[in-house]
Amino acid sequence: MDRIPSIGVTDPRAPADFEVALVSLNQWQLAWRRFRRHKLAMFGAGMFFFMIAVAVFGPLLAPYDAANIPYPLKFCVGTTISANLGCPPLNDGHILGTVGGTQEDLLTLVVNGARLSLAIGIGAALFASVLGAIVGGVAGYFGGWVDTILMRIVDVLLSLPLLFVIIVFAKVFGYGDWRVILIVFALLGWPSIARLVRSLFLTLRTEVFVDAARAVGVGDMRIIFRHILPNAMSPIIVVTTLSIAGFIVTEAFVSYLGFGVNSAYSPTWGNILSNAQNDIIVGNWWWPLFPGLAIVVTVLGINFMGDGLRDALDPRSRE
Repeated sequence: MDRIPSIGVTDPRAPADFEVALVSLNQWQLAWRRFRRHKLAMFGAGMFFFMIAVAVFGPLLAPYDAANIPYPLKFCVGTTISANLGCPPLNDGHILGTVGGTQEDLLTLVVNGARLSLAIGIGAALFASVLGAIVGGVAGYFGGWVDTILMRIVDVLLSLPLLFVIIVFAKVFGYGDWRVILIVFALLGWPSIARLVRSLFLTLRTEVFVDAARAVGVGDMRIIFRHILPNAMSPIIVVTTLSIAGFIVTEAFVSYLGFGVNSAYSPTWGNILSNAQNDIIVGNWWWPLFPGLAIVVTVLGINFMGDGLRDALDPRSRE
């Protein structure tokens, strides 16, 4: 009869034990893993970063100079269509065609327009998020009269009409300057973010880790920016990402109406569409089509990416 091995003694006949390596992942690594599994979000991120690459490197690779027209044409090559009305795509080496009147290459215009359209959208979203996070965090943490004053300022800014503010700023600071448009968008965009951050801080300020920080003498500003704000970053990131799409569409809207960036200053997708509206009736369909597609592709990519971020950063989601 075999003897039962005593405790602490390894039986040589037993199978070998294998160590199981456990990898500890933080919340951002878990979020990235969930985001990668979201196929539509990855596709959207690819679309968005492709447009960023076009904005950064596209003007260097564009076949024509945006400021100089190689030579004027009387008729589109191989047709009897007047070149002053614009030439269709794939005519005389112009992949997307040329625009009416100036005979500029449409591909060059769309590629160069991506720079300012994306710069305004991303820049306004970042500025609005930073300002909104600061104001909303202070209001939600301190409460009382501080919260009352800041939220009444937010209510006033949310009641201002966008077009009226843009017209006033354009008259005061100069019409068509993209920096003025960016600042106006940021000033009108941060109040909604401030409200979101305030609601998050009202909940997080009652948590145990905040009481523990106060107990050891941590200052209010350090508690706000080092303890509470990192725990509120997930919804802020999602809102910031989605607001980029909103600002790009808004820029196209105000530029189409003639209150945005001046086309003589620099092209954007919005003012390209604005300049094309008079030529649609003569059959110049390619002029509004391709900048419109650029806006659609970019906004769809951002929205897909934002939906994926929302799911990936949700702490209640499961692997």
